[in-house]
Amino acid sequence: MSVVRAIGLMSGTSLDGVDVALIETDGEHIAQFGPSGYRPYADDERALLRQALEQGTGLHDRSARPGVLAEAEAFVTRVHAETVEAFLEAERIDRAGVAIVGFHGQTVLHRPGQKLTVQIGDGAVLARRLGIPVAYDFRAADVAAGGQGAPLVPVFHQALARDLKRPHPIAVLNVGGVANVTFVDGGDPIACDTGPGNALIDDFMRARTGAPLDRDGDQAAKGRADEAFVARVLADGFFDLPCPKSLDRNAFAFANIGLPDFSVADGAATLSALTAAAVARIVRHLPELPRAWIVAGGGARNPTLMRMLGERLKPATVETADAVGWSSQAIEAQAFAYLAVRTMNDLPITFPQTTGVKQPMRGGVVARP
Repeated sequence: MSVVRAIGLMSGTSLDGVDVALIETDGEHIAQFGPSGYRPYADDERALLRQALEQGTGLHDRSARPGVLAEAEAFVTRVHAETVEAFLEAERIDRAGVAIVGFHGQTVLHRPGQKLTVQIGDGAVLARRLGIPVAYDFRAADVAAGGQGAPLVPVFHQALARDLKRPHPIAVLNVGGVANVTFVDGGDPIACDTGPGNALIDDFMRARTGAPLDRDGDQAAKGRADEAFVARVLADGFFDLPCPKSLDRNAFAFANIGLPDFSVADGAATLSALTAAAVARIVRHLPELPRAWIVAGGGARNPTLMRMLGERLKPATVETADAVGWSSQAIEAQAFAYLAVRTMNDLPITFPQTTGVKQPMRGGVVARP
């Protein structure tokens, strides 16, 4: 298989914006990282996506787009197209030299137990507008076959980590709205969602202060974590399940966990501690103790959360993706470029120990212009 140039796109559960990245790969090895970019969502755009998340909870047909979901899908498609177009222009990339675009879309519902996962965004429309083939709908085949449909990025994490000069085994932790981990020890990756990532912290900050997040963990650094509350949430049966397992963004919504009336600082500290404790809880379900943790996603930019992870994951080392030469910001967009090439080459993207599917599964649909 030949090395090609691919662009990946990601709009995650944190609803912060669209990440875009170019890589060169054959779907097995990463030949080169290219440039990356970011297009933040405005407040009204985030509000539209939150409405879509709320309406998505009532879906029973993954192809249905009632009410605001149709508006949100058109927005997601358009903003991803604009992001790619601006990226191509800014980086002076010839679109004729791009083999494929990986388009995750925006998850509005993920209930694999009901064989239902919904990502809004029209891959066929995006392919026609860009004039480039688009791989999309990456989760559906796995869920239909009885898998969790998440996490999808472990095969990319494995490609990154297999030759990393760090003590092995390595755990790659992505802290987005939901946090997920990939355990890399030389065989097929083992992976699962660990629990809430940034979503609860972000929702709490928005509700209490209007700010979209606890920037740099500043509020959490001033507060005191309520460890009794953390322990109560961790008593939920999800945290006792072995890998693989996955989580809907709203599974631990405030209404479900009985969030006390914390001060802003104490609430931020407690929810940050919950994220870190949930990650540490997964260690008992891994084949060995990881010796090195590499943290990516928005959580890697939160020094307070990184400190909490370091404390709870001792004696392993804990570093950001940037510290080892990767990109904390662009890693998921890069992953979907990689998955798009694997989809194009008919290679599996999910595995028994990453999603619980019975055998390695191909996934994704390719739309051509």
